[in-house]
Amino acid sequence: MFTSQSLSGSKPEQYAQLAGQVRALLHGESDRVANAANLSSLVYHALPELNWVGFYFHDGNELVVGPFQGQPACVRIALDKGVCGAAARTRRTQRVADVDAFPGHIACDSASRSELVVPLQKDGELIGVFDLDSPVPGRFDEDDQRGLEAIAGIFVESLR
Repeated sequence: MFTSQSLSGSKPEQYAQLAGQVRALLHGESDRVANAANLSSLVYHALPELNWVGFYFHDGNELVVGPFQGQPACVRIALDKGVCGAAARTRRTQRVADVDAFPGHIACDSASRSELVVPLQKDGELIGVFDLDSPVPGRFDEDDQRGLEAIAGIFVESLR
């Protein structure tokens, strides 16, 4: 059975430890929903100052909520709306220090103040996005972005 371990050291060292935990957690499993559910839980409980961690999957037209940890979420997001839509549309990570200053931000949880969204692609196709929200303005920095992009990559590699 998998058990998470506490993280220690510098932020890059903590993300390296977390990536190792993610690899162990997802090892041998390729189901998208199962891996998204476990990954959401692991990251939500491992990292401080988060109020939502989860996935939105692309259905060919829009993003549809997948497994997550946190308050109930918006179910569908158009690719031309919000931070998640921007990440999906541009295929680039969106790191937003103040969501209220982001044009078209969708406030699923009014407590969220900053957000980081990593697009998920496999073989050039958009799978969805990995979304993290925080009640703390400016919560995410470059180290968080690099670490969470690596974790998202491990998730994508786990899929069939």
